[in-house]
Amino acid sequence: MSEVNEFENSPVTAEKLEPGRHFAASYAGEHVAGTEFVIGALFVSLGVSTVDIVVGLALGNLLAVLTWAWITAPIAVQTRLTLYAYLEKIAGHRMISIYSVVNGVLFSVIAGAMITVSASAVRIPFNIPPQTTWYPSSFSFVLVAVVVGAVISYVAISGFKKVAQFAEVCAPWMILMFFIGALAGIPLLVAATPGVEGLSSFSDFVHVGDLHVWVAQDNGIGMLHVAAFAWICNVPMHGAMSDMTILRYAKKASYGYFSALGMFIGHYMAWICAGLMGAAAALILKSTITQLDAGEVAFQVLGWAGIMAVVIAGWTTSNPTIYRAGLAFQSLNPKWNRIKVTAVVGVLTTVIACFPFAFSRMLDLLGVMGLAIVPIGAIICTEHWLFARVGLTRYWNLYSGNSLNVPALLAWIGSLVVATVLNQVFGMHLFFLLVPTWIAATVLYILLAGMMGAKRPFTEQVAAEETEYRTRRQHEIEFLRLEDEAIEVSHKRESGDMLLQVSRAIAVASLVACLGLGIWILNAGIDSMETFRNWIILPTITYFIFGILWMREKEGIEDEEIEHLAEEEEKKHH
Repeated sequence: MSEVNEFENSPVTAEKLEPGRHFAASYAGEHVAGTEFVIGALFVSLGVSTVDIVVGLALGNLLAVLTWAWITAPIAVQTRLTLYAYLEKIAGHRMISIYSVVNGVLFSVIAGAMITVSASAVRIPFNIPPQTTWYPSSFSFVLVAVVVGAVISYVAISGFKKVAQFAEVCAPWMILMFFIGALAGIPLLVAATPGVEGLSSFSDFVHVGDLHVWVAQDNGIGMLHVAAFAWICNVPMHGAMSDMTILRYAKKASYGYFSALGMFIGHYMAWICAGLMGAAAALILKSTITQLDAGEVAFQVLGWAGIMAVVIAGWTTSNPTIYRAGLAFQSLNPKWNRIKVTAVVGVLTTVIACFPFAFSRMLDLLGVMGLAIVPIGAIICTEHWLFARVGLTRYWNLYSGNSLNVPALLAWIGSLVVATVLNQVFGMHLFFLLVPTWIAATVLYILLAGMMGAKRPFTEQVAAEETEYRTRRQHEIEFLRLEDEAIEVSHKRESGDMLLQVSRAIAVASLVACLGLGIWILNAGIDSMETFRNWIILPTITYFIFGILWMREKEGIEDEEIEHLAEEEEKKHH
């Protein structure tokens, strides 16, 4: 652990940049999560129709992907800095002292909710009662939450690479479980729908959904609300720039488009599938979807494989979230050790997980969190992209020697005042406040910075900054060209590695077997549900055994070649 360098306060070097598959796995793993069961159920309770879900989620998730790809990723790749290091460069250390505490606490609460989701599944084999109050009502549940929290914290402490590798193994199977769970639930829903014998058309799907899952209400939310929520629910990561922390490792800014795997698989397919599974589980238990936790829903439809799905889904979401929170708190004092800080954050997060309040208030929490910190993203974008176009100097606060960027602080506070007035006085829904809050922060920051010193040219400092960037970028280009050659060598080695080839073949075959069982239960019907639940666990266990062997062998070969290249480049440099 002591050798893990996460470049907390400096740009990521070329030899530490990660391949695209790690970002694909990270986004798919983080956003195909246990919370999809929670949010799927919350949409049901909010009275939204099936068509509004299908269309609204498509629009909102597209906006989220474009925000990652067009705003967050380019800034992260150009600077190679964490959000906190870059914000300190723009706004000063005293601003970081305020923002990092807010951001770190909010991420800790969200990660705690993810651990609660995992614990809700682990409780089932031990007959621990559901946790329906804001405080824990079972000491056994607390023990489960502590064990789950310890595992998650260990992975987060290991750094971004380990977090991404963990997701790379889990993501394909988790995606498949949500899809198969929906297939298994459909026969139950069809059997309970008069006049429908199967889902042979989209109109049949809409009819079943409107009757059992997304039942529209007169006072319910509509398509635009769904689209807005799908956009803002991850605005802390994209609009507020927290994923600079992740994307600074990307070789190309285009890796921001990998967020589509998280949005359209996790926040589209998985939310819809979670709603179908929840409705099916409610029919089995003669209950309602809003009275079931994630573990109960998954267990009723997928058996023991469902318990594993919820546990692992919670892990793959909370791992990067605790990682982000650790970097947030570490930024308060550059001398603090990231590993120790992340360990403390893991303890804090695990304590939060023992109190299910965050789990039960997830929708409101995500909305408020996004609103609270999105002005910071607007300020960063304004300084990075717009200052030069309006005659202001980027990093003027740093060049002035100020420890606090007063215009940035006032723009943050002022934009939140605007949002509060729009919400409380004019009745604008929380989900629709993102755009006006962003615009308010942008306009305020440009006006205030222009009046307080940003118009000064700082010619020498700007020239030095540009020289440093060009030098770093040139080294990066040269190293990545050589790295491509090293990766080609590793691919040749992989083709001759028997363990890798066999483990990959068995892992892929296991996933195919899981899908085959899902197709079988869709056609076999509700009488075969017990058989399905008993059998789906076998290819699941097989996949994880051989999937881990496959990924471990592949990563080992590639790491050896890249480390050898880095050593050769270092010798050449000296």
